[in-house]
Amino acid sequence: MNHESTLSPADLALVQLGRRLQADGYRFITPTPLTHQRVNDRTFGQSARNLREVFGWSRAFQPGLLSPDEERQLQQAGVLEESNGHLKSLVRWSSLDDLLFVHSGFPTEAADSVFFGPDTYRFAQLIHNHLQQSFTQVRRAVDIGCGAGVGAIVIARARHEAQVLAVDINPAALRMTAVNAALAEVNNVRVEASDVLRDVDGSFDLIVANPPYMADPAGRAYRHGGGALGAQLSVRIVEQALKRLTPGGSLVLYTGVAMVDGCDPFLDALAPYLDSLRFGWTYREIDPDVFGEELLTPGYQRVERIAVVALIVTRMGADTGGIHQSVAGE
Repeated sequence: MNHESTLSPADLALVQLGRRLQADGYRFITPTPLTHQRVNDRTFGQSARNLREVFGWSRAFQPGLLSPDEERQLQQAGVLEESNGHLKSLVRWSSLDDLLFVHSGFPTEAADSVFFGPDTYRFAQLIHNHLQQSFTQVRRAVDIGCGAGVGAIVIARARHEAQVLAVDINPAALRMTAVNAALAEVNNVRVEASDVLRDVDGSFDLIVANPPYMADPAGRAYRHGGGALGAQLSVRIVEQALKRLTPGGSLVLYTGVAMVDGCDPFLDALAPYLDSLRFGWTYREIDPDVFGEELLTPGYQRVERIAVVALIVTRMGADTGGIHQSVAGE
């Protein structure tokens, strides 16, 4: 579908701004929130001096720094804030390969913030690697909890014949995904509201998800995974996704796990779903230690580390071979 034909004037203004930034050679690699804060603390009180500081580092800027067109597009999109004589963009723009993605400005304190960061880059690479290694035709795919739409757009660009759904419960995420799909010029992505897969029908050849995996007292959509240690949503995605895979279809899940006393509670919780001759699966740690600052928050007293993991589950079909189950390191 042609996303631009369905966008509101405000969202079209964001697409036009993204194109202008691309034409200007804008690039920004988004770090973790802690790194972002530490870098911004070095220049506390200073106004942004260039586009990267405005749209990457989310710093306030003085009127006149941006071109009249850029400032007008921010105003039309409803994402320009004014305070004490300074202006600030309420959105950031991040680079991924040759693409540009719009998402929430820093700090991401609002409950409906749309996140983009190091997890996003690893998630995109995980999907890319899977598509390179899989010979299964992807006719229908879905990105659960699409956020800024990275998973859906990566699939859509790699598999032009696929119909790709991008679903989320967060209206702000659906808006950002539609803008980013238009900017990426992919016409095979459809954006829909859905609580995991509850509100969409049919089966899928590829299901991808990068759900939140923290226990967030503020309950922010991009961060709070539910349960004592943030794994509840990830388990729920596995439960629903496995029922909706076509023969030969795969679930590619990127998530985080709070490791307790040397054990992996998420992998333990998956046992009832993966202990079946219908599925082959692999599970590995991508990074053994991320977001270490979270160990200081309430509820994480027994957590030794937070690891990010990749779970790939394939439903067995006539041409998928034998059962393969493996856990990296075992």
